[in-house]
Amino acid sequence: MYNAPVNGLAEAFNKTLCNLLKKVVAKSKTDWYERLGEALWAYRTTYKTPTQSTPFALAHGVKAVLPLEPQISSFRISMREGLMEDENHKLRLDELEALDEKRLQAQQRLECYQARLSRAFNKSLSARFPSWRSSACCKEANRRLS
Repeated sequence: MYNAPVNGLAEAFNKTLCNLLKKVVAKSKTDWYERLGEALWAYRTTYKTPTQSTPFALAHGVKAVLPLEPQISSFRISMREGLMEDENHKLRLDELEALDEKRLQAQQRLECYQARLSRAFNKSLSARFPSWRSSACCKEANRRLS
């Protein structure tokens, strides 16, 4: 079954993933499957402006621990290692309880970001095509944003 919005998101992600793979594969381009994990890690740990968070943080409720952090003993790792097991479990449960609120805030930020983009697009379009502002399409778009 074809679902246009979902397929559009999948196509956008595939385009992003292909661009990431182009940056990490060798010139022969035959080792792309070995570098797929690195490309996905880069995508999941990259800050996204619309949600003001990383996909990893939205999925797991905590920032990702970079592979070098345990080796260079970052403050976050040393703080976790100093905790007792019960304290660590309690801290993790608190983080997971706050996750729903973080996701809701990210969704609200995304909606605001999309509304700003839509207003900017409509403004530039109406500047180029003055008759477009009075069309039914524009009125419907403005009604949905209100």
